[in-house]
Amino acid sequence: MTRNTTDGKAPAVDAVTCAGLRYSFGETNAVDGLDLSVRDGEVFGLLGPNGAGKTTAIRCMTTLLPVPAGMVRVFGHDATRERMAVRRLLGYVPQQLSADAGLTGRENVALFARVFDVSRNERARRVDQALAAVDLTAAADRLAKTYSGGMVRRLELAQALVSAPRLLILDEPTIGLDPIARTNVWEHINAVRAATGMTVLVTTHYMDEADQYCDRVALMHRGRVRALGTPEELRSGLAQRLGTEGPLPTLEDVFRDVAGSGLDDQSGDFRDVRSTRRTASRVG
Repeated sequence: MTRNTTDGKAPAVDAVTCAGLRYSFGETNAVDGLDLSVRDGEVFGLLGPNGAGKTTAIRCMTTLLPVPAGMVRVFGHDATRERMAVRRLLGYVPQQLSADAGLTGRENVALFARVFDVSRNERARRVDQALAAVDLTAAADRLAKTYSGGMVRRLELAQALVSAPRLLILDEPTIGLDPIARTNVWEHINAVRAATGMTVLVTTHYMDEADQYCDRVALMHRGRVRALGTPEELRSGLAQRLGTEGPLPTLEDVFRDVAGSGLDDQSGDFRDVRSTRRTASRVG
């Protein structure tokens, strides 16, 4: 999808466009006709209860799950027909830990530089830049197993940044972290974004993070977007519907309004719970 400009320049291409995106696991429709656009340069939050389809949608965007052509585009590139072109534009931090405890921080980031095909001549410089961007230079030659939870998440951020992505996708990047570590991770994300202009797409269950850091948010429920806008727009909209006066509802109130009726049967399965708890315990 392109958006018109008023300065005579070429039309802006959205960072991500999903058009009727569907993905099923057997008879379960994890993503059910998702229509979504993420603008170039924004921080976009994808929110919703467990089982809403957020992670499945992200895996489709990152080409980890196959979808029919035309359903997902990243900066204009079709995620099915141009998988390698899409992958070269991405940095991805999944929910599950991607750092190897038996390697040093530097070795972990260097490994990802090779995976993302960073040229040999550029590799050492890119690794140093990524580590510096997340304030891990001093700890770069320590084994990752000696890192705190917040340091591990920052290391994974460095892994995703080493390829200088235009789009950074973060799936629950602060899960299991204490408030100080969460703030620290976001400070580094915002610093890199300010320096590079990259787009950030993030899923989180922390409504305060979405309210504070996201330019726009989409609330997913049962595989579809049920509400979309800036955090203030969504809070104001709920207040208007309810006819309330005084302080605006919180983003958590909006979340409950959109998805609260289905939380009992949309909270994921045993494998989802086990995976999330395992990740939280390892970074905590």
